[in-house]
Amino acid sequence: MADLSDIMKAAKRVLAGLGVVSATAIGVCGSAQAEKIENPVAVFSGLDKITGRIISFDVYIGETVQFGALQVTPQVCHTRPQTESPLTTGFVQVDEITLNNEVRRIFSGWMYAASPGLHAVEHPVYDIWLTNCKLASTVPPPEDYAGPPIQGAVAEGEDPLAGPDDGIDGGPGVPRKKPFQG
Repeated sequence: MADLSDIMKAAKRVLAGLGVVSATAIGVCGSAQAEKIENPVAVFSGLDKITGRIISFDVYIGETVQFGALQVTPQVCHTRPQTESPLTTGFVQVDEITLNNEVRRIFSGWMYAASPGLHAVEHPVYDIWLTNCKLASTVPPPEDYAGPPIQGAVAEGEDPLAGPDDGIDGGPGVPRKKPFQG
């Protein structure tokens, strides 16, 4: 039969091993937490249910933009580096302007671009959801902007997160005819 001191020593070794594993897990989680990119621009899509039109619009952090009877104010917008799995999150506040010209908060919380159906603002006339976060926008920042630093201006139609130009002009090119086979 095993001696009690042997059992205690084995238990200490197991617990010491678990401590190393948990410390490693904490270190990994901590470094993943530090990998968030704080973006100055949140990109939203809004649906007007009466006209059926979907509009995409950029909003700087801390700026309030009106979409129909709703006022949208993103407080933070985070993404991950391209080397990690995508996760776009934003803390957003949405107010409704009532028919009596009163402002009423209808949403204050986190939106996740990966699951817009779960974390969108659903209103009888308008729906709003987060689609992306960007480092720059074609829309100029407000004069009193004090959010995360803007990474330069973006030309119309360009993606600020895209990599460098590969030197190939004109995109995929024109398709060629099949060679004659006789």
